[in-house]
Amino acid sequence: AVGFATLLFPMIQGEACPPSCSCEALGGSRGLQVDCSSRQLRAVPALPLHTRSLDLRNNSLSRLPAGALDSLPRLQHLDMAGNPWHCDCHLLYLKLWLQDFSAASLGSVRCASPAPVRMKALAELTGNELGMCKRLLPVRCLQFFWRDLILIAGAIITLLLVAWALKFSKKLVCQLNLSRYGLRGRLLRRHIPKNH
Repeated sequence: AVGFATLLFPMIQGEACPPSCSCEALGGSRGLQVDCSSRQLRAVPALPLHTRSLDLRNNSLSRLPAGALDSLPRLQHLDMAGNPWHCDCHLLYLKLWLQDFSAASLGSVRCASPAPVRMKALAELTGNELGMCKRLLPVRCLQFFWRDLILIAGAIITLLLVAWALKFSKKLVCQLNLSRYGLRGRLLRRHIPKNH
């Protein structure tokens, strides 16, 4: 049974390997080394969950969809150098992901376009240099602003209604108390100013 399992395990790993890459088992259950370098890839292929080392050097990668690397919990080494990265707002996910993952991997990613950031390391870019990101943020903030404004207006209107109801209830209680005393209450009412 142990021999059958060792024969089956590499076959399962081989089936999970993308056709455009080569995969090599690192031994035991240590994971896979996936080599997708120099394959003219324009997108990152679906990768095995047990990928431990990933080589994406020298391809045609310019963008990376958000969440593309989140499904690789065992990843320990990543090389993405030599790709024509287009450094705009869509590359913000990669920058933030690499900041958490590895400073060396982040330092190896260089921008190919747009012209103002050409050959600049992704690690050196600020939010302003990523272009559209600064335009996307105010739109979202504006949505939160209108939501908050409506909530605040609703709270103010509710407080005004409660204050008005309390004021009205005091007048009502005072009138009820005076009506209890019959003739003396009517005499008292004549001497009480109208604003009481």
